[in-house]
Amino acid sequence: MSIKGTTFMNNNSVSGVSRMRQSQSLRVSGRYPMVVSMMNRNGRPETSVGVSVDNVVKEVNGPIMVEVVDRKLKQQSSVVVEGSSDDVYIEDMSTKDEYVTPLSVSVASGYSLLRNPRHNKGLAFTENERDAHYIRGLLPPGVVKQDLQVKKTMNDLRQYEVPLHKYQAMMALQERNERLFYKLLVENVEELLPIVYTPTVGEACQKYGSIFKRPQGLFITIEDKGRILEILNNWPEKDIQVIIVTDGERILGLGDLGCQGMGIPVGKLSLYTALGGIRPSACLPITIDVGTNNEKLLNDEFYIGLRQKRATGQEYAELMNEFMSAVKQNYGEKVLIQFEDFANHNAFDLLAKYSPTHLVFNDDIQGTASVVLAGLISALKLVGGSLADHRFLFLGAGEAGTGIAELIALEISKQTRAPLEEARKKIWLVDSKGLIVKSRLNSLQHFKKPWAQEHQPVTDLLDAVKAIRPTVLIGSSGVGQTFTKEVVETMSSFNKKPIILALSNPTSKSECTAEQAYTWSEGRAIFASGSPFGPVEYNGKVYVSGQSNNAYTFPGLGLGLIISGAIRVHDDMLLAACI
Repeated sequence: MSIKGTTFMNNNSVSGVSRMRQSQSLRVSGRYPMVVSMMNRNGRPETSVGVSVDNVVKEVNGPIMVEVVDRKLKQQSSVVVEGSSDDVYIEDMSTKDEYVTPLSVSVASGYSLLRNPRHNKGLAFTENERDAHYIRGLLPPGVVKQDLQVKKTMNDLRQYEVPLHKYQAMMALQERNERLFYKLLVENVEELLPIVYTPTVGEACQKYGSIFKRPQGLFITIEDKGRILEILNNWPEKDIQVIIVTDGERILGLGDLGCQGMGIPVGKLSLYTALGGIRPSACLPITIDVGTNNEKLLNDEFYIGLRQKRATGQEYAELMNEFMSAVKQNYGEKVLIQFEDFANHNAFDLLAKYSPTHLVFNDDIQGTASVVLAGLISALKLVGGSLADHRFLFLGAGEAGTGIAELIALEISKQTRAPLEEARKKIWLVDSKGLIVKSRLNSLQHFKKPWAQEHQPVTDLLDAVKAIRPTVLIGSSGVGQTFTKEVVETMSSFNKKPIILALSNPTSKSECTAEQAYTWSEGRAIFASGSPFGPVEYNGKVYVSGQSNNAYTFPGLGLGLIISGAIRVHDDMLLAACI
């Protein structure tokens, strides 16, 4: 028989994840249906979970011996799987001399097949497939095509009134039938994006310990120092292309959620597949658990993370350095590592330290910046002028605020050919202590210092709006309802069409709602938010606000980095993603 990989979304075969060249087929000679198992490089048997050619052999030193168990004769024999040092995915690792754990080839069937989310199709298995894979009688007799499964599942989801219950139902589906989960998400992305991602994922992270059912991803703790490479090898998939990692210290606008921040990498990687087309088996969510300073979680009997205060300083740096080295050693130089929801004091340092040596990307700093700049470029069609003709005022000078500001300045500099320092003068930032000005320079964190300008100290946002008279107001503060009626009305008093972006997530942390922005500006605001708001009717006209969320950027950017074979992320790539 010949087993060949097919594309992931192919519903006509029980196999389907890996892509192989036509010349790279795997041949196993045998008279009867067989179970093929293999020992990995750790001497452990790989799991038999359905017809697949999932992690294709890349051993350099000759053929691979595969143990074959004849289902009917109960005899064991050995066959040869011809391997090659060629990259069968046409996705080179860092070198050809790098060993990768051999493949899991299995022609397992029956009950275990129905319990494997990647290959289970539920009632979509055809009559022939039920015989071929020994599942006849294990399912009701009716054959239900996947399109009808999608219709039924969406009807079921719409019965739930609480978004968190919809989230739990979607996660349960992902753990049961991966194909159906992604087909559902792809075909209903506008309706389901707020469920699997913000704002609902924020509540899911807050209650992660209580709703936890089955682990998704890897949990690496401060107690695992010296063993991180070993832990990475425990993950069953070896051909990893994208890793999203968080330490849970700054989850959305919700603060330190510790180990429970895992909901963010899981949710975002599902979007890498649904929106970017990356195979689920190539995605790895990771949480680095160094403790939490959230007393509520430390006292919660259902908390699933380390019950200790956060490790900091040298201890934290050594753990992250070991992690980054182990990832590169295990998965190669071209694996994309996306930093997610690290606190400001770590986020900037990690990005600066590892950008020259790894393919790294911080979604809070760079991804948010890309999608906001794209939105501003689109808004110019309504308000006129170029970026250089506008003045920008930010409420919030953390990762998102400074990241957006820097990318805007880079684009202005590129368009006008002016020095970057000159372009920055168009942009003003307000933090918790007021307008960032030169007189505060000595007390500012290093990532805020480039934004300090000559001006009198201003402590209040409303006063800053009056003094700077911005044409664009951007909120990334993580504090809800800070764009007050007075602020919006003042913006509207000297702008015919004020651009107002309330970017903080989840919805409860948004600087203002869409209804408030349109009402207080008398329908003149150009408004977008981080989390979605419904249509707003004002004076007989319906306004539909935009969603300026990095979910519209990182899947495409990540896909581009992977298929281009990039080994570093550059600013020009981020600017290109905005066009």
